[in-house]
Amino acid sequence: MDLAELHEIAEHERKARRPMQISCCVAAGCLSADAQAVKDRLAAEVAAAGLADQVEVCGVGCMRLCSQGPLVRADPAAALYGPVAPAHAPAIVASLGERAPTAALPAACDLGQPFFTRQRPVVLENSGQIDPERVEAYIAAGGYAALHHVLHDMRPSDVIDLITRSGLRGRGGAGYPTGLKWATVAKARGERKFVVCNGDEGDPGAFMDRSVLESDPHRVLEGMAIAAYAVGASQGYAYVRGEYPLAIRRLEIAIRQARKHGLLGSQIFESGFDFRVDIRIGAGAFVCGEETALIASIEGRRGTPRPRPPYPAERGLWGCPTLINNVETFANITPIVRNGAEWFANIGTAKSKGTKVFALAGKIRNTGLIEVPMGIALRTIVEELGGGAPDGGQIKAVQTGGPSGGCIPAALFDTPVDYESLAQVGSIMGSGGMIVMDQATSMVEVAQFFMEFCRDESCGKCVPCRVGTAQLHRLLTRIRAGEASAADVERLRELCEMVRATSLCGLGQAAPNPVLSTLRYFPEEYEALLKHAPEVTDQQAEGQAGPAADA
Repeated sequence: MDLAELHEIAEHERKARRPMQISCCVAAGCLSADAQAVKDRLAAEVAAAGLADQVEVCGVGCMRLCSQGPLVRADPAAALYGPVAPAHAPAIVASLGERAPTAALPAACDLGQPFFTRQRPVVLENSGQIDPERVEAYIAAGGYAALHHVLHDMRPSDVIDLITRSGLRGRGGAGYPTGLKWATVAKARGERKFVVCNGDEGDPGAFMDRSVLESDPHRVLEGMAIAAYAVGASQGYAYVRGEYPLAIRRLEIAIRQARKHGLLGSQIFESGFDFRVDIRIGAGAFVCGEETALIASIEGRRGTPRPRPPYPAERGLWGCPTLINNVETFANITPIVRNGAEWFANIGTAKSKGTKVFALAGKIRNTGLIEVPMGIALRTIVEELGGGAPDGGQIKAVQTGGPSGGCIPAALFDTPVDYESLAQVGSIMGSGGMIVMDQATSMVEVAQFFMEFCRDESCGKCVPCRVGTAQLHRLLTRIRAGEASAADVERLRELCEMVRATSLCGLGQAAPNPVLSTLRYFPEEYEALLKHAPEVTDQQAEGQAGPAADA
């Protein structure tokens, strides 16, 4: 394929569009609420109304406001409805034609509410807009033009310089500078080099990477190809957890389509660049989100981490230099190439550039997927985008960063959401999970839940994590049962510090964070559960002192 063919596909796709379009979300969240039946009924009603030449019904990726799914958008009116049932289909179709609806339309979502207006879609710009199973839809939205530009107009070093100047940091949690990682792999010596997309998203309540893969898989593949050209790799692997069957299926479709059109494979865009992508499915071990454990899993070994250095950038897959970034990091590459480093660097804060995608879940009115500029206040996310607690409740805390993150109390909701600020209050950005808790939530129970998760997911390779998380969970269980003393709480704190300081990988090192943050901000909840020694009266004290004095 050449640039002219790419433009021809895009133009044909645009001309084929019908005047009106009904888009139905077919991401996993809405599909679980019967969205496929809604889409099928809409298509049947369009045919029955004789509007097939005027109205197109298509499935699109995540429309973000998951709490109102299934979601349906009717264009050109740009009306967003939800939740939609199959019975609503006749009214929606009638509203696009000349006939007045004979039945009530479903509730319309207010597109002027902060949930939509305060977002800044960069990674999610195509999500909910295009059919994720058609490469033509992605190309019509400008897809693969950045890859062509890179292959024909830029040197690998130019691409690395662009990503470095953009200030993009890895979105997998640690926030390592992406350009620096790419430069390290590019300079490393090796007969072969690999690019790996880490889609092993395992945090409870997190669904950012899954949604991107389900909604815009070609965007991730294009980012991987640009990265491979920059670092000198010819083979890529997309590592996706097995619990994401829809994401895997759509990624498989995207890879087949890209190969068919010459967008992956040999001599891409008639250049000398070859790049192949294969999928590897993880078995669901949380520890495989750690890059050295992920490498072991791809190689067919048990997914356990190894000490670093050497880092994967120097010695990774099969001992070769390997670039590992997560889904969201790769999804940022195409817009940076298209719009420039300065454009991206002007979003966010001085040290945390760009936007971040979060999965907003828990005791919050508007659950779903959001993308906001770095540095936005946590309060803005919770109260404006999230709409506050349902049923007039009061929010107590927000947990960020999954099992590796901390619980931030309402008193600190003015904290900017960026890497440095979250670290200062005892939490982390993580991959983007954000769980909201209300006043009815027991913070000790929250700490116990996440410690149970870390205990169960520990690979067992190092003693501090294998034994330490089990002992931490035992102490938390005793505290919740009212069987612990103040000495046990102090022991809990000391054990947290030991596990954090001596564990081999990030799972163990960060496992104590939920415990330490709840001890720091909610000590009264621990105190209320402690077993106190009975008070000793003055008379009892004198009686106890007598024999000792005589002795």
